[in-house]
Amino acid sequence: MTARPIAVSLGCPSGVGPEVSVVAARSMARHRILLIGDSGVVRRAARVRGIDPDRFVLVPRPGDVERLARGRVGVFQPTASLGEEDVRYGAPSRASGAAELAWVETACDLARRGQARAMVTGPVSKDAIVRSGAKGAKGFTGHTEHLQRRLRAREVVMAFWTAPLTIALVTTHIAFRDVPRLLTRAGVARAVYWLADLLSRVRRRRVARIAVAALNPHAGEGGLFGDEEPRIVTPGIALARQRLRKAGVRADVVGPVPAETVFRVAADRYDGIVALYHDQATIPMKILGFGEAVNVSLGLPIVRTSVDHGTAYDVAGRGVADARGMLSAMELAVRLSAST
Repeated sequence: MTARPIAVSLGCPSGVGPEVSVVAARSMARHRILLIGDSGVVRRAARVRGIDPDRFVLVPRPGDVERLARGRVGVFQPTASLGEEDVRYGAPSRASGAAELAWVETACDLARRGQARAMVTGPVSKDAIVRSGAKGAKGFTGHTEHLQRRLRAREVVMAFWTAPLTIALVTTHIAFRDVPRLLTRAGVARAVYWLADLLSRVRRRRVARIAVAALNPHAGEGGLFGDEEPRIVTPGIALARQRLRKAGVRADVVGPVPAETVFRVAADRYDGIVALYHDQATIPMKILGFGEAVNVSLGLPIVRTSVDHGTAYDVAGRGVADARGMLSAMELAVRLSAST
């Protein structure tokens, strides 16, 4: 067991992030887990789930987690303690929005400096972060984009991992009307490349089987329903094959395959699918593995995984939040950090 911890940002303190984090951290006892967030919020979440709050130990420095007794989970609090009015279930405040962004950035910096082997993120409220007015909060659209800017990564790809299938996205959090304009050959190639890289590390197949979904109905029907397939997607696949050969990553890439078909036959034919826009990926993924899928940021200089669900304010504080996704995210972070 490596001494360096997995750094876990709690997410929005008014949502289910703290709950699923404490439950998953308890199950990861043989690994070092360092929760990044408000100690009071952690202890409250533990009580809600019937876990002894004393298992979660506040540490003054992140490195102190290495000296904790087995079965104890470290908590590092980089921000001032939040008041009761800031942690009400379902009602995030400006202060809590600023805090959850600070927790993400702290976990990121620990991983970047090598003080953590990976970072795992709980679900945040994008709205609360933007409204907080905190430095760096303006224009926050999600972890993936924010971490890319903070780490100055040249490229990043959002992906969703489950045991049977992994889906990578070409475009992410943009309006649907902007998808055709922002869809590029380079973007398709980038998503294919990083998906193949992930599959080679996680599934360890000799050749990763990847399909690229089409944008238009019936893959454009020979141009009748649009020309993005021959103009963008097919050339993008060709670029991806060139990049994969140059990098020595073996993959069998096909497409564009009509979206209505590619997901229906995925289990039998493919290890991974490249989707062209957000909901093209997330709708089938949430049907396939809701609560267990893991959001992975590919292309970053650190390992970052996350749950695939949101803050779930409607069930926060009731002690019923499903922690399987957070546990899967922690487990995948361990696997990926061991293979880098």
